[in-house]
Amino acid sequence: MVESALIRRSWVIPANEYRRERWRNQMGWTREIYKAPEEGEWDWRLSIAEIERDSAFSSFPGIDRELVLLSGNGLRLRFDEGEVHELAPPHSRLRFAGERAVTGELVDGPTHDFNLMWRRDRVQAELWHRPLVGPMVLFAEAGHTWAAHLLAGRARFADDSGLPALEAGDTAILQAGAERLRHVIEGGGELLLVRVNPLVPAAQ
Repeated sequence: MVESALIRRSWVIPANEYRRERWRNQMGWTREIYKAPEEGEWDWRLSIAEIERDSAFSSFPGIDRELVLLSGNGLRLRFDEGEVHELAPPHSRLRFAGERAVTGELVDGPTHDFNLMWRRDRVQAELWHRPLVGPMVLFAEAGHTWAAHLLAGRARFADDSGLPALEAGDTAILQAGAERLRHVIEGGGELLLVRVNPLVPAAQ
């Protein structure tokens, strides 16, 4: 029997349920995967940017972000102070401050890009690209959250969580409450793993 608390804390978001909206500058689309908290101002957010043409990125003061190329022939990030960084296939990535003025230039046609954003004064966030070959164990400490985005292949939860299988493009949110949480993912493919934990207030 699955504990109800575990069901509430961990769930799978199918790719066809991501909320899609047009950019304000009409240069692309964003598919929002998840944000926390889900109501009001978020502390962190996962989304997929569908970039259709060269465009300046919006400024996000106080926010850090990491972009990962999901598909397409590449995205060149040209920062106003002169730095240029190219996200090349298959899954190049770059972490940078949201205040930095940057323009995205398509190398050869549209791209889809995984976008992790977080408020640096509230949470810490880390992102890894990992192959999935057999079982993988994820531990979430109290108050921490894992997000597992399946890039390719198929995966299932080999534990008593009762969570559905992951198909390519789906995302699992694994959120620990007051106690440590453990999940086992097994299958074959590739994952983007995101770990988010709240910042500990500095001692007064």
